[in-house]
Amino acid sequence: MTARLDITREVCPMTYVRTKLKLESLEPGTLLEVLLRGAEPLKNVPRNARDEGHEVVSLDALPDGTHRLVLRKQGR
Repeated sequence: MTARLDITREVCPMTYVRTKLKLESLEPGTLLEVLLRGAEPLKNVPRNARDEGHEVVSLDALPDGTHRLVLRKQGR
């Protein structure tokens, strides 16, 4: 991983706003690990990232009830 973002304390719409801002600061091809919590971010953050052309590499549930989403920034 080259970048990490913890949005477990954020609520929508700030969950994707923070993710988008982080992605914008990265070089194309960079992986971003996003830690998130809750049904709404779990649904919206991967969908919005895909809609903007980024790749969802993985999405895994963690033992503490959070999820680990890995995105690859696409060239924009």
